[in-house]
Amino acid sequence: MRIQRIESLDESPSEGPGLEDYRSLTDVALRRVSEPAGGLYIAESTKVIARALAAGHVPRSALILEQWLPEVETLLRDFDVPVFVGSSALLEKLTGFEMHRGAIASMHRPPLAPVAELLANARRVVILEDIVDHTNVGAIFRSVAGLGADAVLITPRCADPLYRRSVRVSMGTVLQVPWTRLPEWPEASALFRDAGFHVAALALADDAVSLDVFEHTVREQDGPEKIAILMGSEGDGLSRAALDHADMVVTIPMLHGVDSLNVASASAVALYALRLRQG
Repeated sequence: MRIQRIESLDESPSEGPGLEDYRSLTDVALRRVSEPAGGLYIAESTKVIARALAAGHVPRSALILEQWLPEVETLLRDFDVPVFVGSSALLEKLTGFEMHRGAIASMHRPPLAPVAELLANARRVVILEDIVDHTNVGAIFRSVAGLGADAVLITPRCADPLYRRSVRVSMGTVLQVPWTRLPEWPEASALFRDAGFHVAALALADDAVSLDVFEHTVREQDGPEKIAILMGSEGDGLSRAALDHADMVVTIPMLHGVDSLNVASASAVALYALRLRQG
C-alpha cells in the first residue's frame, strides 16, 4: 500500500487511481457513473473492508482518517494500492457525508455468477423482484446470512446490493451471501424449475396459503425440499408476471387489521419459518 496524505481536493497521484471514486457519494447520478455493473463499489468501515477482502474482492484504493491508519495498514499491507489520508473536514467535503466510520475503500466489483451455478447445490434461496430501496435490500441480505439461506437472486430492476447504503445496512453480509441477477420472466422461472425449486411468492391473495400451513407441510417432510421465497417491491408488490410464474402464494398471518409487513421484516419471518434445521 502507498500512503498519500492529502491537504487539498485538487491533489492527484501521478499515476493510478485518484480521488474521483469518492466524490459526492451521496449523489445518485454520480453513483451510476462510479458504480456501473462490472465496475466499482464502495466498502465503508474497516469491518466491511475486511469482509470484502475475505470474500476475495480486490481493492482499488482507500480513503481514511489518520487515526484509522494502523488498522487499514493491517488490512491492505499486501496490496499495491493508494491509501489517501486526510482530515475529517476535508473528507466530508469530498464525499458529501461525515466519515464517522473512519475508512472507506473503492473495490473492484467481482463478476456475477451464472444463476444455474448458484442454484445447483442450494436448498433455500430468496428472489427479490424490483425492490428499489437500498436499505431494504441490505436488511434482507442480513436476514439471509443470519438465517442460513444459500443465495439471493435479484431481477434486472432491483436495487444494487453493492450500493454503499445496502452494504452498510447489511453489515457487510452482501459480501458473504452469493447473489446474482436474473433474466426477465418467464426465462427466470425456467431456471428455478430446471433446478427443482418450488417458488413461493409472499403476497396477499384470496387463494394464498398461510405461512403457518406451508411451514407445517415442509416440516412434515411431504413438502418441497428446495424453496425459493419470492418477494416484491415496497409499493406495488409482486408483478403479475411474477405471480403467474410462482408455484404458490404464501401470506404471513397478521393481527389487528394489519395486512402486511415491511418487505425486509417479512423476509426475516419467512426465512425463519422455512429455515433448514439441523438434525
